[in-house]
Amino acid sequence: MERFGVKSAPSRNRSKTALYVTPQDRVTEFGSELHEDGGKLFCTSCNVVLNHVRKSAINDHLKSKTHTKRKAEFEEQNVRKKQRTLTASLQCNSTAQTEKSSVIQDFVKMCLEANIPLEKADHPSVRAFLSRYVKNGSSIPKSEQLR
Repeated sequence: MERFGVKSAPSRNRSKTALYVTPQDRVTEFGSELHEDGGKLFCTSCNVVLNHVRKSAINDHLKSKTHTKRKAEFEEQNVRKKQRTLTASLQCNSTAQTEKSSVIQDFVKMCLEANIPLEKADHPSVRAFLSRYVKNGSSIPKSEQLR
């Protein structure tokens, strides 16, 4: 049929979803009501994940009673909290987090170089010493986690 220039009728089973719409596109379309993080679309006032592919799902959520109630509560609060994905939260490294990881790495390195088994870190007197005299020493995990 293609050879003769005859086109077949479009299939009636075609999906009506927007295939190439990103969460960022929906944020620009709906404004400050929504925000995007980690490839997911969130309602700012409700802190729920929305389906960014279907515009009708977003419209239905924005017209719902729970959204209007939560939006009123959200506007009363002065603090604007936005929900983030786990990967975005883990990427944020504070100085305390970096110090903690360096203390753990230095402790394991010291044990390996001194030929001290990691099970010795589980002894109560070693735990007391680490928490009392080593900065961030109480953050050193048990031997099962160190391995």
